[in-house]
Amino acid sequence: MKCPACFNELTPLQVGSVTVDVCQGGCGGIWFDAFELQRIEQEDDTATQWLTNVERDPQIQLDPHRKRECPRCAGVKLMRHFHSPKRRVEVDECPGCGGFWLDAGELARIRAEFEAQRQLAQGQQPYLTSRVIRYLYQVSLDKEDES
Repeated sequence: MKCPACFNELTPLQVGSVTVDVCQGGCGGIWFDAFELQRIEQEDDTATQWLTNVERDPQIQLDPHRKRECPRCAGVKLMRHFHSPKRRVEVDECPGCGGFWLDAGELARIRAEFEAQRQLAQGQQPYLTSRVIRYLYQVSLDKEDES
């Protein structure tokens, strides 16, 4: 199966009870078949931690405005929409098979927003988890590389 963002071959990866397809060594994106993203969100944090740090090639530059095709459904374009409580993270979803494509870093941002939302709902003050700190650090490195 080909990556919808950079066209590299996707690698199947068993994460807990779910097998996802990652663009390892390419753009670092992740393909979730229908309902896999929801199942990943329910998995143990240690089982899914690796998905927030998929190995990627820093030389690959993606056009965020280019329409992408579903890697499962021939000729079907993915639709962009928000998939986080604060509506800050857009993901690509296939209207045909219900699969999701997440670009590198999107899963970590979604998880950070859901964690902050959960803490607010419990009346706790949101704090920076080690996962959020690692993500923010990686984003700052990526921005330096782009400059």
